[in-house]
Amino acid sequence: MKQSSDRADAHRSAVLARIGARGPMSRADLARELAVSPALVTQTTKRLLADGLLVELQTTPSTGGRPARLLGLASTSGAAVGVKVVAGHVTAIEAGIDGTVLRSVTESFDATAPTAVGELVEILRRFVASSQHDPLLGIGVGIPGSVDAQAVGTVDSTQLGWQHVPLGDILRRELAMPVLVENNVNALTMAERLFGQARGHDDVLVVTIGTGVGAGIVSDGVVLRGATGSVGEFGHLPVVPDGPECQCGARGCLEALVGEHALVRDAVRRGLLEPAGTIADLRALADDGDDGARRFFEQAGALLGRALAGAVNLLDPEIVVVLGEGVTAWPYWATGFEPALRSAVIPRKRGIVVAVETWQDDRWAQGAASLVLSTPFDAQGHSGEQGRLVRERMNVASREEQPEGAH
Repeated sequence: MKQSSDRADAHRSAVLARIGARGPMSRADLARELAVSPALVTQTTKRLLADGLLVELQTTPSTGGRPARLLGLASTSGAAVGVKVVAGHVTAIEAGIDGTVLRSVTESFDATAPTAVGELVEILRRFVASSQHDPLLGIGVGIPGSVDAQAVGTVDSTQLGWQHVPLGDILRRELAMPVLVENNVNALTMAERLFGQARGHDDVLVVTIGTGVGAGIVSDGVVLRGATGSVGEFGHLPVVPDGPECQCGARGCLEALVGEHALVRDAVRRGLLEPAGTIADLRALADDGDDGARRFFEQAGALLGRALAGAVNLLDPEIVVVLGEGVTAWPYWATGFEPALRSAVIPRKRGIVVAVETWQDDRWAQGAASLVLSTPFDAQGHSGEQGRLVRERMNVASREEQPEGAH
């Protein structure tokens, strides 16, 4: 009986989360996107309607037969916390079940301090205590580094100076909530799969440019993790023999050529920037029409495009999504990127769609929240016991929103 109840709860949470992510949907669309039978969707949505959790909306146009009725959420009670951790600060957001950022906070943070994990616990304790949602569904944490498993959350990160830190265990114990920890690019890829331009695509390559260069890979609808949870280290693709030293210790990595620190270093060396200059200063020069700055970005774009062509040839994605802090200067990257990419991919892939997402500072944290919001679709079980606890909370939170007298 318990297994049957668990399956029913999983179906309920999957329907609620899918409508939250996509907006109002018909039963037929739900069955198709969740890859379950129409009869199961009808049975599940009937109970959700009776419980007051879904409402029937307007009909959709039909090319034949009876028009389909759309189903929408009657409750938006579900919310998740997403956390972006970097060396100098922590950003925490609270996101609704549809991915909308409800509130956010950024606090200074020294990842190298002996008390760093304890300070992170206190930042999150304060943030959770100020939530208007009770209970919250869970906490997702995005880390610039490798994570053994989302549901375990042991972290190794050169950027943070952390080695084998049992972050997930500590946060779960101290905050008494489900906690999922993942590489930040993988988490951002999940957000793109749920809420961004990767929606509706089963094979996607997500590329991030900014301080580092990373990649998230979706294959047959699954975000790949690799043997150690560090798949997608696109920035450490070797590009130039004996090139500049990278933070990983190797030389000539893509990130050591087109990452933010590398761009600023080279722009200073070429006399485009003063020693105290920043990437924002370089972009401002390009905005003002400086030919040298524009050519500089164009050359970086060409390096990125050629490297990405190799990834496209290898992985065969339906779509490439580019995002990150670096896309604020994308018009200047694009002049070098587009011809380099199109000339280096094999002919049948030259029409690959490259979608460039606008960037907001809270996107990394929104990606972390998606670790929680995506658990109803976790057919591979990456979220483990923590995912089951999230789904349980999703059902409990929704039931608590029932209208008086609903049953």
